[in-house]
Amino acid sequence: MTDLMTIEGLGHVYEGKDPFEAIGRLDFTIPEGAFVSIVGPSGCGKTTMLRCLSGLMTPTRGTVTLDGKPLDGVPHDLALVFQDYSRSLFPWRTVAGNVAFAFPRGQVSKQERQERIEESLDAVGLSEAAGKYPWQLSGGMQQRVAIARALAYRPRILLMDEPFASVDAQTRAELEDLMLAVRERFRMTILFVTHDIDESVYLGDRVLVLSKSPSTIVQAVDIDLPSPRDQVTTRELDAFVHLRGAIARMIRDGGAAPTPSP
Repeated sequence: MTDLMTIEGLGHVYEGKDPFEAIGRLDFTIPEGAFVSIVGPSGCGKTTMLRCLSGLMTPTRGTVTLDGKPLDGVPHDLALVFQDYSRSLFPWRTVAGNVAFAFPRGQVSKQERQERIEESLDAVGLSEAAGKYPWQLSGGMQQRVAIARALAYRPRILLMDEPFASVDAQTRAELEDLMLAVRERFRMTILFVTHDIDESVYLGDRVLVLSKSPSTIVQAVDIDLPSPRDQVTTRELDAFVHLRGAIARMIRDGGAAPTPSP
């Protein structure tokens, strides 16, 4: 795999009366086509990091390159899905209208826009809900709309900031499987920030473990689990249990690498 995004010496300090260093130093790469999960203790700067990687925030130091080019603002081939789906959707627009908002005026033809809307809604299982409004949908379905809007944009890389933290356990499991299916269908690169260790292992090809703030990379853990993954059988595997426990210890202890699986 070639590297799509490269992060070198990334750090960020929030200035003010009492300056706060959220990110110490981050160095890592995101291979094209990979699903990379990021976990760490609460308050370790995961969201700050994601805002720097998306171009929404300029880091205090370090560089971020996408496809070999330095990041200067939000790149056109990147999409971001937030945790608070309810605030990212327009209640006065239909589901299809919210997805259509992904296209700046004049970017694609009317026919192509409609085809992308239909394909994206089909990918997240919402074809029958195109004419409904967000307030008529459950929380999980609203998050599917947010994901469909990102897919319609056809980004090369999708950044997700704890997108399933506000839904119930059953819906979360369904959305996790949805992301695996979407990744397979659209062949996109995904960087997925989560506080849930099990979720990071279940979804990722690689898990980046962050230290407490000011954050650094404790360890990059490659996830070698069979595909396709299943909510029951995958989580019962000895390898899954071992990886989950090892990453939990790394977060708790601040950085010991996982021991080989027995």
